[in-house]
Amino acid sequence: MTGPSDTTNRPLLFTPVTIRGLTAPNRIVVAPMCQYHSDDGGPTDWQMMHLGRLAAGGSGIVFGEETAVEARGRKTYACAGLYKDEHVPAYRRLTDFIREQGAVPAIQLGHAGRKASCHTAREDWRPLHDGDVDEGMPPWQGLAPSALDQLPRRFVPREMDRDDIRTVLDAFRVATLRSGEAGYDIVELHAAHGYLIHQFLSSVSNHRTDAYGGDIQGRMRFALETAEVMREAWPNDKPVFCRISAVDGEGGTWTLDDSVILARELKDRGMDLIDVSSGGITGDSEMPQVPRVAGYQVGFSDRIRRDADVMTIAVGGITDAQQAEDILQAGQADLVAMARELIWNADWPAHAAKQLGIENPFDVMPEEYAFRLRQREAQKTMPINQGGAETEAAMQALLGEK
Repeated sequence: MTGPSDTTNRPLLFTPVTIRGLTAPNRIVVAPMCQYHSDDGGPTDWQMMHLGRLAAGGSGIVFGEETAVEARGRKTYACAGLYKDEHVPAYRRLTDFIREQGAVPAIQLGHAGRKASCHTAREDWRPLHDGDVDEGMPPWQGLAPSALDQLPRRFVPREMDRDDIRTVLDAFRVATLRSGEAGYDIVELHAAHGYLIHQFLSSVSNHRTDAYGGDIQGRMRFALETAEVMREAWPNDKPVFCRISAVDGEGGTWTLDDSVILARELKDRGMDLIDVSSGGITGDSEMPQVPRVAGYQVGFSDRIRRDADVMTIAVGGITDAQQAEDILQAGQADLVAMARELIWNADWPAHAAKQLGIENPFDVMPEEYAFRLRQREAQKTMPINQGGAETEAAMQALLGEK
């Protein structure tokens, strides 16, 4: 990675970062946000609007939503996927536009596993049932490391056998290749939030007794094999990230110590950066819920960055420019990611640049916007706009007053 320039006082948040052969213009990341607006996995005009406004706001890296590598690996019928060749041109339209705005297009690949077969987030992921057949949404059976009835679903998930594991690994390989064809510069493995990879990692959801279960080495095996498959399929000069849940949810068993071990193993397999989140699997242990306070996952990122000696992204409860800058300056992360804050204010990067004293803050935005904002600033300095008797007389004359 590159660090801040020794010859300037430019904020670290707006210092370019290089990972392998890729350079992002700043360290602000648009986190993946599921939109539930896809058509048989493919993006629609909604994604163009959603990602377009985020790219125009000035973020350095723009992730699309969590994208399933198999049709059965989606949570809902409206989830994104990259499991057909026909998807590639539609995603290429997105990546071309993101890149035109000066941002780096990135994609997160995942598999819902046992979380499959439900309605969207707006319905609180209510399980599909037999009555949904008439609506063209029949429920389907998800996959899982163990056939446990721990989630409310129409069907208990099927425990994956070796053929299932090989099939899913190949699906990740092919989706990674398609990601390159679609114009993405970064791929990220989704191993967090209770999805399939995380289901293998946590002993709450993984009760296997074969080589993919048992101790932490066995439970990490599927995650590490998936990482190897993706790294092998991706160009050597482009980075691969991995999002993990640093800890399970309330009552879970996967700990921060486990995540440090996993991060080291992922780094050894060519993962360039760990995107540090939390939660997604719950149990009945003494593990508390992660408090939702400002920067609530930054400490996880800090620990993994230091103890695993790997680049990290901090995400969660980051809303203020100085807060983000302080995280980077303290060495707690190499990049910062936001989701809902950017929904609320897609131009957050430009406002952050101004707050942190960047001389030309509008330059982080596309020129179509930047030149108009610079023009407005210049107009504020014209003599007629300085107030006083001259301005008042001009306005009276235009209004026909004496």
